Amino acid sequence: MCSSSSTEVLQQVSQLWSMLDNLCENDPAAYRTLIERQLKEGAELRAPPELDSCLCTEILKPKKGLLYINICSWKHVPAPQDPSRPLPVYTGKLEKGTNEGQGWYAVLDVALNPAVLQESKENKAEINKVYMLALNFAQKELGMTLSQQYRVVNSSPNSTPDELHRRLGFQKWSSTPKQADTAGQTPAALLQQISSLRSENQDEASAPQIICRPAEKIKKDLIQVISFTSVEPQKPEYQLEVKTDASEVPHSVELTVELPMVCSMSECQLSMSKDDVLLEVEDIYHLLVEFPKTVNEDSASAVFNKKKRRLTLKVDVL
Repeated sequence: MCSSSSTEVLQQVSQLWSMLDNLCENDPAAYRTLIERQLKEGAELRAPPELDSCLCTEILKPKKGLLYINICSWKHVPAPQDPSRPLPVYTGKLEKGTNEGQGWYAVLDVALNPAVLQESKENKAEINKVYMLALNFAQKELGMTLSQQYRVVNSSPNSTPDELHRRLGFQKWSSTPKQADTAGQTPAALLQQISSLRSENQDEASAPQIICRPAEKIKKDLIQVISFTSVEPQKPEYQLEVKTDASEVPHSVELTVELPMVCSMSECQLSMSKDDVLLEVEDIYHLLVEFPKTVNEDSASAVFNKKKRRLTLKVDVL
């Protein structure tokens, strides 16, 4: 015997079918538009997450390395109802690895509703808040101490579409559903197809966990972290040494700079005179060093060690 709740559900379904039957008979165009919209929304929920941008910051503790955060756009993540409600976020499994040119690194995928990213991109300050929220989450939830600065990079290691989907728990369907012929199907058949689209989506993306952080907490955290980013680029650690010959006569100057947030020489901007040298890495490092001796700037040479993330500048003394 059916329970009262089951009977009520069946009555509601019957009423819905009856309404669709009436709409199909009295206004076929409106009926077709309604059904096609529902099918389209169901198909959109089945769409895979897409990489939007990638952040890179330095891990200070428990182990030095680099953290890459892939900011992803995913229709399956619910859109926030209003600013006072928690912001839904899906996160993937943290993946760690080593790279001969970069050393130890970790990759974290963070997915948000496309509407959140679209609205944020219209305002640079807002997208910065989204980035800071992702960094703040990684630091607190993963137990990491991160650098207070980050940079946007083109990509992270191990971040092909298939790898993103695997970490976020998304799996492709074995076959692509054909375009529905709404005009030739009964309301009951179309309801079954819509229900199938939505239920498959719920089952398929059940692996990630939705993390909802209270709105008041988000605002507080963002204000604190953003205030850190307003400081000037940091001064890197460096060592300046005058090289001498066997007679203790100075012949060159060697400058060694530690750049843990830099991946290649192309990110560094060097400006030199006979008296000093300026090293800049946009939004990250700024270093102005005066030479103890007058140098011949035309003799300067610079080498960046990717493994040690160290820049070495050598220049002859006049």
